[in-house]
Amino acid sequence: KKLDKNLNFEMNQINNLKKKEVDHNSEFIALIGMLFLNIVEIFGENDKYKANYKAILNSKIGKDNIAIRYDPILLNEKYTVDYHIKAFEKICTLLEGHISKILTSFIDDYKNVRNNMASLRYRDFTEEDYERIGLNFSRIAEEHGLYVHTCFEERDLTEYGFVKDDCLSKELAYKLTGKKFPKWKARKGGKCNCVEMVDIGVYNTCSHFCKYCYANYDEKKVKENKLKHNPNSSLLIGELEKDDIIKERK
Repeated sequence: KKLDKNLNFEMNQINNLKKKEVDHNSEFIALIGMLFLNIVEIFGENDKYKANYKAILNSKIGKDNIAIRYDPILLNEKYTVDYHIKAFEKICTLLEGHISKILTSFIDDYKNVRNNMASLRYRDFTEEDYERIGLNFSRIAEEHGLYVHTCFEERDLTEYGFVKDDCLSKELAYKLTGKKFPKWKARKGGKCNCVEMVDIGVYNTCSHFCKYCYANYDEKKVKENKLKHNPNSSLLIGELEKDDIIKERK
């Protein structure tokens, strides 16, 4: 029931998008997260979810302006390499012709991950794991007219067929906007080559409660924030107050 409720909300957002006129060359890219833990439930058992996820891909956004994420990949007794290969093939089969690439990543050492080790029970990747994932994901993507890549990863799996690319590269940003942007400096370590961008969202506001998500680290705070949500407000959480100051971002 919880899954149905969450997905119905997503479907409503997609239906709202379908009603709008979207310029194929608009200055944005739609980033859709296909979190693997829900893949089988979403795409394997319910046709209405298949139809609605395809709806956004059939809109006027354009397949080159949509980035599908298959992440995070983690390994434990339930979510094995074989599971991921099967789930990845299911996604590629479903979305063939509607997208051009899929971005993937491996589980990170976020605070929320550490707090939920007892639930996740994941293990470290071996070189054999990386090889099987790299070779099979690359093969499957190619068979469906796609390519697969990582971003901000120690292992980019290019030696196993992955393409070296970024979430929002300077080339794609220029193609969409005709403008040149500086390199994004928010992520440390020098492994991210995306252009400077603005994340839209607020920490501790998503009630999906995924155990591996970096955006939540306090479930009590999530519940408190959810009570403050007003669908008619211009803010994600709460409402504009009289003493609030609005500044235009430059």
